[in-house]
Order: sequence, then C-alpha cells, then structure tokens
Amino acid sequence: MNLKPDTLSQIDEVITHYPVKRSATLPLLHLIQEDVGFISTEAIEWIAAKLELQPINVYEVVTFYPMFRQKPIGRRHIKVCRTLSCALTGGYKVCDRFEKEFNTHRGEISPDGEVTI
Repeated sequence: MNLKPDTLSQIDEVITHYPVKRSATLPLLHLIQEDVGFISTEAIEWIAAKLELQPINVYEVVTFYPMFRQKPIGRRHIKVCRTLSCALTGGYKVCDRFEKEFNTHRGEISPDGEVTI
C-alpha cells in the first residue's frame, strides 16, 4: 500500500481509540479512500492484516456502504438521486442527460477522465 505518511500516522492513531480493532474498519476505509480515491483489493487486504481480520470481513463493509468506491472515478463525481420521489420528478431523465452530455455511462469515467456519474 502506498499511503501518505500523514495517512499512516492517522491510521495508527485511530486504531488506539477502539478497544476492539475490528471497530476501526470504517474509519480506516474513509482515510484510505480520502488518500487514494477508492478502496482497492490491496487496500482491503492491507486493512484486514492491520486489524487482524480476514479480508472478507473488510470486503463486507466496503460492499455494504455505497459511499465506498472500488475503482477510480473521474476528477468530478456527479451524483443523481434516483429514489422513488426523485424518479417521479425526472431523476432518471437527468441521469440519462448527463450520460449523453459527458459521453459516459453510470459508474464509468468519461473518455477525458473528468467525470463519473
């Protein structure tokens, strides 16, 4: 894992706040995503080793919470609400328009690397 020294020191400090290491999983995921931009398989394995867990225990957390990304995104991340109330007022149409405008699909990076919807 190639993390900034500041991130590594924050990780070591955060772990001390939890009597059970496993409880530090969420904060570590946030710190790594903030540093690297997404949570890679390597990061999952690194966190698991650091917290003395199995990688599947970290992977479960990553896949449960939608705020964790498992692949890189564009420089700008556009989020469009698609809940029922937003869908009824055109959320899906807005999303389709963004896809056409930026020549990309949801979850992918535009050809110029600028946008992920």
